[in-house]
Amino acid sequence: MSVNPIELALFASRLDAVCDEMGAVLRQAAFSPNIRDRLDYSCAIFDREGRLSAQAAHIPVHLGSMAHAMAEIVAAVDWADGDMLVLNDPFLGGTHLPDVTLIAPLFLDGRLIAFVANRAHHADIGAASPGSMPVSRRLEDEGLILPPTRLVRSGAIDADVLDRILGATRNPEDARGDFLAQLSANRVGLSRLGVLVTELGGSGYAAILDALNHYGERLARSALTAIPDGVYRFEDWMDDDGQGGVEIPIRLAMQVSDGEVTLDFSGTAPQVEGNINCPLAVTAAAVLYVFRCLMPRQTPACAGSFGPIRLQVPQGCFLNAGRPAAVAAGNVETSSRVVDVVMGALAQALPEAIPAASHGSMNNLAMGCANPESAWDYYETIGGGMGAGARGGGWSGVQTHMTNTLNTPVEVLESRFPLRVERYSLRAGSGGLGARPGGDGLIRAFRFLAPSQVTLLTERRRFAPWGIAGGQSGSKGHNRLNGQPLASKVSLGVEPGDLICVETPGGGGWGDPG
Repeated sequence: MSVNPIELALFASRLDAVCDEMGAVLRQAAFSPNIRDRLDYSCAIFDREGRLSAQAAHIPVHLGSMAHAMAEIVAAVDWADGDMLVLNDPFLGGTHLPDVTLIAPLFLDGRLIAFVANRAHHADIGAASPGSMPVSRRLEDEGLILPPTRLVRSGAIDADVLDRILGATRNPEDARGDFLAQLSANRVGLSRLGVLVTELGGSGYAAILDALNHYGERLARSALTAIPDGVYRFEDWMDDDGQGGVEIPIRLAMQVSDGEVTLDFSGTAPQVEGNINCPLAVTAAAVLYVFRCLMPRQTPACAGSFGPIRLQVPQGCFLNAGRPAAVAAGNVETSSRVVDVVMGALAQALPEAIPAASHGSMNNLAMGCANPESAWDYYETIGGGMGAGARGGGWSGVQTHMTNTLNTPVEVLESRFPLRVERYSLRAGSGGLGARPGGDGLIRAFRFLAPSQVTLLTERRRFAPWGIAGGQSGSKGHNRLNGQPLASKVSLGVEPGDLICVETPGGGGWGDPG
């Protein structure tokens, strides 16, 4: 089937629009601030074999990990029209337990054509600590584990499955609202994608999708060819694993040859006791994100665009961990450091294109109360300073790289939870000095109005975000309770009147500050 460029562009735009509409439905129908206000969700379309066809501009760590793991999920299930699967198991296609994925197949005339999927972060998935982001040692400590399970059969919700999930949460009515929002998003996706598939026919849809993948691969190879051939090495460290392990290395040898890239993480630290481990899908997500940033803006988010990129990650290292490793922070903190490592290697090859390290932590704050009479759960990520580059100074107080969420408005927090936000400001002077300075981090302080449990999972408290081309490092972050230092990864109880303050890292500077 011959496809002209205009037809191809319209097709890609229509796929993207389906993903965007799925996201709009999910946001508007959700109950929790985590999904409705922070936008901690992602939507995508896959082909009948589970290869990525399109995605919205949502959360990179969600989307890249789904793209990596989806084919195995699809192959393991006997799909039927009207089904919908739910899963969160990190070792069977998930990332960490709070990220719950719903997958729905699209059939035309009895033939499987495609899949729609969405992934949303639930602030409560049944962990003992509120916010379901514990300082854990084993996966079982992190909440309810869901292998791929039919939540919907022939269009009808399996009440037993849904009740089992909701029964693990402290606020089942809010959780029900969020799960129904995810169901609704997939149903809208099936409806809109179904219109397109019906117009083109099953074989026509497959043919134009194949053309889109070839186009994406051509653009990707063109971008990667701009990287000089060679082997580029870089090393960076995780602060700690929350269980006594410190200065945990990630080592990369990146080989570039004729428009193809192989990333070898041999020499990276073995699986650790704490929860900074991650499944291979999360590592892949971080790698794919960096290279997607080097590709032209019009590059489609499809499987073909990532074909020239290959990973070699030793089984058993903490970037390719195995069950029952704890992974709650791997999805958020380790993925951020993998980005820094890949960018550090690329900076040797493309010094004018790669910026300094950004704040390098999602600065995760989970809190709530487990008392059934006053139970609540909340989770947020806090922005920081963006690294500066040759073409511009770093931005201040923003989410960077693997997260793409918003902050929760102060008014929402204070109206829903027993909290008072006493300070929310830029952390002046925390960006690294340089010809172009790094962005400043943030200061976010919470006064508690009721007894609560708080968990912090943070990084860049020991190792500062590095500068580049002579630029200086950004400032390291700090966590404090009533003015006293806290560990980078800690869970603790607080009383009314206590003040938690998170000072996030600044971004590295670019160029000699003179």
